[in-house]
Amino acid sequence: MEEQKNNPLHGKTLEAILVYLVNYYGWDELGHKIRINSFNHEPSVKSSLQFLRKTPWARQKVETLYLKTIRQQNRTTG
Repeated sequence: MEEQKNNPLHGKTLEAILVYLVNYYGWDELGHKIRINSFNHEPSVKSSLQFLRKTPWARQKVETLYLKTIRQQNRTTG
């Protein structure tokens, strides 16, 4: 448990991360930032989650963008 206290992804589900990014950027901007077909062609949370769960490199890109986004927000708000 000790090793997780500094992990900002701890306790976050992939779905929560994806929904956050979609709400923050929208599908169009998210599709520009991360070139994944499920973000650019008839996007949905369900189809994107299916792809991300099977594709480690894509999941890593989503998690990295999430971390960058929350760091940026923390800098601007506090």
